[in-house]
Amino acid sequence: MRVEADGGSRGNPGPAGFGAVVRDAATGEVLAERAEAIGVATNNVAEYRGLIAALAAAAEVGADVVEVAMDSKLVVEQMSGRWQVKHPSMKPLAREAGELAARFEHVTYTWIPRERNQYADRLANQAMDEQAGGAKAEPARPVGSENRTPPTSWSGATGAPTKILLLRHGQTPMSVDRRYSGRGDVDLTELGASQAAAAGRRIAKLDGVDADTPILASPLARTAATAAAVAAETGGRVRTHSGLLETDFGRWEGLTFTEAAERDQDLHRRWLSDTSVTAPGGESFDAVHRRVTEVRDELVEEFAGRTVLVVSHVTPIKSLLRLGLDVGPSLLFRLHLDLASLSIVEFYPDGNASVRLVNDISHL
Repeated sequence: MRVEADGGSRGNPGPAGFGAVVRDAATGEVLAERAEAIGVATNNVAEYRGLIAALAAAAEVGADVVEVAMDSKLVVEQMSGRWQVKHPSMKPLAREAGELAARFEHVTYTWIPRERNQYADRLANQAMDEQAGGAKAEPARPVGSENRTPPTSWSGATGAPTKILLLRHGQTPMSVDRRYSGRGDVDLTELGASQAAAAGRRIAKLDGVDADTPILASPLARTAATAAAVAAETGGRVRTHSGLLETDFGRWEGLTFTEAAERDQDLHRRWLSDTSVTAPGGESFDAVHRRVTEVRDELVEEFAGRTVLVVSHVTPIKSLLRLGLDVGPSLLFRLHLDLASLSIVEFYPDGNASVRLVNDISHL
């Protein structure tokens, strides 16, 4: 049988719910479905709760072999055993899901795009809608809250945060001419290399940064070179992550703002006011935000309680700051980030976050 599961949180953490469906693998017929609001929780908790409900429902209808399909890369990779489960709040949920899975003869886990998980997504949203329309739900108690550590900040956030240092790459010929520069691979200018070196010296002096501090960079030349300059100062090692790539501007790549506006007047105008609109042959800001959210979840899981440096581009950095501030997409159009600027955001294990620094260029 095939099970599809999804979970969501409006606020992360916020009012959350999950949806799950069990299908006949051969015909696609729906055999069972589950949906439930779970109070206040994070996206990851809701996703795991959806998986648990899906496996339980599959057992109830007599499944022996189960194919799990989810759009949560984090859950799929952890349950497949390729990623470790390090986050304290995820361990009990992963263990419960694993115990349920062990009752079947065989279970596989497959990642699917969000658009192919619409049935479970609809169920999850229905659960959250019903919760929002009814009496105010009591916040879900975080797993292990009986041993909760005292708050570590005025916001009430608890536990040791994952601190993400966000560094934009240095100057390139495209940024000099103010051209759309997304997936095009351009090198740093001489000034850009100098900016990267200055940023490296600054970051090497920060508390918690040493040779063991992970450095993740977009795989493009300008970010890789900027990350290498920092690594030369800290002694760290650079690893690339495609999720940190800039927006794919499609056919606007290499054009100035004015040139793109003249070429696709109506589309360009809508693209600048609606984050769901896709650049011609490229991607929307909403699509970027979704993949960056997955990157954030991966970092918080893999580097729980540590400091990590991310070297990326304007839109991914703004998206991570947006997640930290828990604000809407208008931030993309109202926040300016300079070349080689440093920002800092912390994500706590209980779902809280704190933005510590934005667009600092004091090292330049």
